Amino acid sequence: MTDKKPRRSSHWYGKLDKDGFIHRSWMKNQGFPDQAFDGRPIIGICNTWSELTPCNSGLRDLAEGVKRGVWEAGGFPVEFPVMSLGETQMKPTAMLFRNLLAMDVEESIRAYGIDGVVLLGGCDKTTPGQLMGAASVDLPSIVVSSGPMLNGKYKGSDIGSGTDVWKFSEAVRAGDMTLQDFMNAESGMSRSKGVCMTMGTASTMASLVEAMGMSLPTNAALPAVDARRMALAHMTGKRIVEMVDEDLKPSDILTKEAFENAILANAAVGGSTNAVVHLLAIAGRVGVDLSLDDFEIGGEFPLLVNCMPSGKYLMEDFCYAGGMPAVLSELGSHIRSAKTVLGGDISTYAQGAENYNTDVIKTFDAPVKPAAGLRVLRGNLAPNGAILKPSAATDALLEHEGEAYVFENIEDLKANIDRDDLPVTPDTILVLKGCGPKGYPGMPEVGNMPIPKVLVQQGVRDMIRVSDARMSGTAYGTVILHVSPEANAGGTLALVKTGDRIRVSASGGVLELLVSEDELTARRADWQPEEPHYTRGYAKLYIDTVLQADKGADLDFLVGKDTRLVTRESH
Repeated sequence: MTDKKPRRSSHWYGKLDKDGFIHRSWMKNQGFPDQAFDGRPIIGICNTWSELTPCNSGLRDLAEGVKRGVWEAGGFPVEFPVMSLGETQMKPTAMLFRNLLAMDVEESIRAYGIDGVVLLGGCDKTTPGQLMGAASVDLPSIVVSSGPMLNGKYKGSDIGSGTDVWKFSEAVRAGDMTLQDFMNAESGMSRSKGVCMTMGTASTMASLVEAMGMSLPTNAALPAVDARRMALAHMTGKRIVEMVDEDLKPSDILTKEAFENAILANAAVGGSTNAVVHLLAIAGRVGVDLSLDDFEIGGEFPLLVNCMPSGKYLMEDFCYAGGMPAVLSELGSHIRSAKTVLGGDISTYAQGAENYNTDVIKTFDAPVKPAAGLRVLRGNLAPNGAILKPSAATDALLEHEGEAYVFENIEDLKANIDRDDLPVTPDTILVLKGCGPKGYPGMPEVGNMPIPKVLVQQGVRDMIRVSDARMSGTAYGTVILHVSPEANAGGTLALVKTGDRIRVSASGGVLELLVSEDELTARRADWQPEEPHYTRGYAKLYIDTVLQADKGADLDFLVGKDTRLVTRESH
């Protein structure tokens, strides 16, 4: 054993007694030699690899790169699995299980004899879930993302994950695209391992992780199949050993300033609305006072990255243009001083960065759109707030008043959205209830409701939609999301009726139901909540304890952290 201060792992592997014998001996059945337990840092590799999570299907290979770096730096790497959340594969929604993944990560880190952890994730909910769990234990931690897929291709043109799915689907419904052409585009869209190559939630969270200093530079945009991502994994493995020696923890990095940098970066890259609920949840774990009000600092920020769904390019193009280092360089003095996993200030991530394509990464003087950051809307319809993404919206609809057409739940919407006699016009505001954290449950990505078929056939491609749901980061449109409190928690959304007038003002931050207080009081007296959709297991625990969207939709008993060492042995 070394003369250095005993590491956390020494409480497992450094004891010369029965318990130490058990911990070491059973690990040795994998062929590890005595010197693996000589007091060197033991590094956990927290892997969300799964064949049911296509976005993360390359992580098994990346884990090998991390291991090379850990061994090179004198550490001992040990890989362990946690729940994997496949956004495109799970029902009713992967978001229902984000907090379960966070519990899995937290308890695995706490229970095992490791000194630091590398978080291997990518698909939308894996990155925030892993960060939430790691923050609650507060061991040295660093992220390696799976990386985006190669650009999609169809008929000689680039197509983007999700974004073009929505466009093609509406074109089929309008009769502008054949079903056979729609099916032919399927294989060309997803051409390699990796996450959506649009600026969806996965690439957004990878970008924000880099902007917060929780990964090495260039982590966000390197394609999943680019050899440089394996080299990044190797260097990450090397760095986590150094972080353990420096005792550099998430709480040292994830400060209020780091979250503010993430909010500004989200505006600059045209990031997903889902970033709001994830950043709020991560902040709750690390003990940073973050609220929807803080997101308003990004409201007047320009959109700099010309990527789908807010622009025309894809993540592969973003990478070749310079990626996040180039964006951070452009943000310059707007970025707050904050520590990173490299130990220095986040400003060092921009040093030497170049912008190789100013049509992909714009400048402050000539942005894709001015004042395009997320907007927080409030009013009697969303007293605790709602979210709108102007960069993906229709400018003419950002100030609007119209009559509501209400869908009581997702089944109502699916049964009626294609009715030929649906009484809607382009000025109608579609309202969807029952899709919040408790209601669905899990707050699914259904807020970008389909345009009614009767309007699609007239050429309408956008209209205002309001719900307590989320939407995919790959989606677009004038969509108002995360209405809080949700309908199933008794929010005003539950009381909206078809024919009510709603006023929306993005510039004024207003979402108002134009119904008198007396009428709302009368409706509330008659309102009855829906019966819960689940009555057992984790889903029941979730429904009973989940916080509302404006609080990050974490479980109430998971907020905060517990950094105590587990001292009771298993034998």
